[in-house]
Amino acid sequence: MTKHLFQFILLILLTTVRCINQPEVNRTTLHTFKIDNPAVLKEFFSYSPDRIPFVCAHRGGDRKYFPENCLETFKNTLNSAHAMIETDPRYTKDSVIILMHDATLERTTNGTGRVCDFTLEELKKLRLKDSEGNLTGYQIPTLDETLEWARSKTILVLDRKDVPVEERVKKITEHKAEDFAIVIAYTIDEIIRCYNLNPDIIMEIMLPDINQVKIFEDTGIPWENVVGFVSHDLVKNTEIFDIIHQKGAMCIVGSSRNHDLSYKKGEFRSFEELSDNYCKMITDGADIIEADLAIEAGLSLKEFQNVNGSNSRKRFFSKL
Repeated sequence: MTKHLFQFILLILLTTVRCINQPEVNRTTLHTFKIDNPAVLKEFFSYSPDRIPFVCAHRGGDRKYFPENCLETFKNTLNSAHAMIETDPRYTKDSVIILMHDATLERTTNGTGRVCDFTLEELKKLRLKDSEGNLTGYQIPTLDETLEWARSKTILVLDRKDVPVEERVKKITEHKAEDFAIVIAYTIDEIIRCYNLNPDIIMEIMLPDINQVKIFEDTGIPWENVVGFVSHDLVKNTEIFDIIHQKGAMCIVGSSRNHDLSYKKGEFRSFEELSDNYCKMITDGADIIEADLAIEAGLSLKEFQNVNGSNSRKRFFSKL
């Protein structure tokens, strides 16, 4: 049996749904990261030639019957792959931070209207829908619930939406989550504010070219505090990977707007073709793939993770 055929069969087994209306979350072993303090997280994100590539699950890795920004979906993703979890914090009417990508409720819940017009109590009465519109029994989680759930399991990536960097930093600090939660900072001002508030927190920052690398370096903030997001598109000039690696940082590239989209549209002939494209992103220089199809990407990267037993970085990858 070929490697790709085995991966495809495993993918089908892992994503089989038992019940049309409400699936049982797969209760197999979770793929986790073994990181127990902020210094170890900085070491984990430091680049070295023997680094082990892995996945960042965009919005948690939603799929049929598993909605985006949902704790059950996060668990489903970790059943299959070592993955960071990218999430979308947003305020309720009563200033509680929940996870919700859109400013409105229609696409992802059975509610209607703006998120900010409802209290947490009102929002908890709603149920989440998957990307195909199927209603599930799952609730909208709060950021507090998510931070506590993620401890010792994964690394959360907190996007901005309408929650300022100061408030995201505050939540991470309150939960003592510096070893398993990072923030996305889009501007130099946000990067500086985050670092000044809590230098233990790692930031995902936008580094699409050499100019942005130089602008960040002028801040004087240590490279150990960042992981570089290079592009949502396929990277044509792969020199940027070498430049960021020379600084000691890892690189993230997104597949949601290219390979994932093509696969969903049926433009790839097989899962093997999709898998080959994920692997090419890694051999081109990426260290982390931010994927909508997090399970598919995770299965594709297993060949990079099954490295020689002497690789010291394997100690970061564990199971629970």
